Amino acid sequence: MRLLFVCTGNICRSPTADAIARQRVIKAGLDWQIDSAGTGGWHVGETPDARAVEAGAARGYDLSVLSAREICPDDFARFDHIIAMDRSHLRFLRRVPGAGRGGRISLMMEWAGEPGADVPDPYYGNADGFEGVLDMIERGVDGLVAAVGKDQSSG
Repeated sequence: MRLLFVCTGNICRSPTADAIARQRVIKAGLDWQIDSAGTGGWHVGETPDARAVEAGAARGYDLSVLSAREICPDDFARFDHIIAMDRSHLRFLRRVPGAGRGGRISLMMEWAGEPGADVPDPYYGNADGFEGVLDMIERGVDGLVAAVGKDQSSG
């Protein structure tokens, strides 16, 4: 199973989801590939936002090893699930050339049983926003791993 998490610049939400998913997948004993990307290339090669790294580290997640990249058309064939952090990312992903190839595109909070809910961008706020984002993404990743892991083991 290959999962790709997508946000705007790949420095806050999607690397947070990447780090949480990596930890949850290891804990579940699953052999999955996890990655993250941004809809734009503004931060390519940069490490995640220091506030995201700090908030994640406080909960035992290591975001410091990740670096931003921009999504590319080949990602749609390489990944089984492409998970958008908000509805603007979902719309963007559905318009990318190659979007019809392979990967199922979904919204993060659908996996938490909260269809239509966006994971808000904490970039322009304070540290509390990063805590709230962590809470939401943990719920989403837990739902994703439970659902996809169950489907994978029964298929």
